[in-house]
Amino acid sequence: MKTLLRIYAVAVLLFLLAPLIVVLPLSFSANDMMGLPVRDVSLRWYRDFFIDSHWQMASRNSLLVGLATMVLATSLGTLAALGIRFGGRQARIVLALLCLPIVVPSVIAGLAIYLVFARLGLVNTLAGLVLAHSVLALPFVVLTVHASLRDFDPQLLRAASSLGAKPGLILRAIILPLLAPAIGTGAVFAFTISFDELIVALFIAGPEQFTLPRQMLASARDTLSPTLAVAAVLVSAASLVLLGFYAVLQRRRGLD
Repeated sequence: MKTLLRIYAVAVLLFLLAPLIVVLPLSFSANDMMGLPVRDVSLRWYRDFFIDSHWQMASRNSLLVGLATMVLATSLGTLAALGIRFGGRQARIVLALLCLPIVVPSVIAGLAIYLVFARLGLVNTLAGLVLAHSVLALPFVVLTVHASLRDFDPQLLRAASSLGAKPGLILRAIILPLLAPAIGTGAVFAFTISFDELIVALFIAGPEQFTLPRQMLASARDTLSPTLAVAAVLVSAASLVLLGFYAVLQRRRGLD
């Protein structure tokens, strides 16, 4: 049964990666426009991606916003999951409210965030983009850490307290090490969601805050340059690296 499930998982993964079969050769094309068949092979578009100021700015913004979102969403989500796990019945209401960004369509969420951030002066700023992405990523961190906390034994906390350990030491020495795989998984989710997010960026980001997905959309609309294929290949490669890191974390959670 496990073998069949693995075969099915590999088949689904290959199906999802199938578009790369077309995109990959396009990224090595020597033509000025994307098109098949690729007659001449060249690395000019890879060079263009790393030299062009627009792609450099978009890549830098995506990395900065993604890392900041990962730190903020992971920190707040872990604390929220701990509060929900050890809180009372009202904590379920808090969990439901925190999970609303998963249910609400991205367009509605983007419009709502824009209306609020416009009054706060956070539109067209990287800080506003980080906060907006953190709102979207927070539920995934909360759910991941909260699921791991279901198997957490509260007797460990009582034993540590009875031995004189302070709350800060309990958090550092017991809770965080046990939750490290779940927290790492939530961090991967947060970074991935921020790195790939487009809809909210259309509402919040200005020309100086273009992220990689928004720059790819602009390139598809304006020039349809093979540099777009290069960006797609690099983003897909980064996603595969994150997927491998996620698999390692899940394996560690299973061993723990």
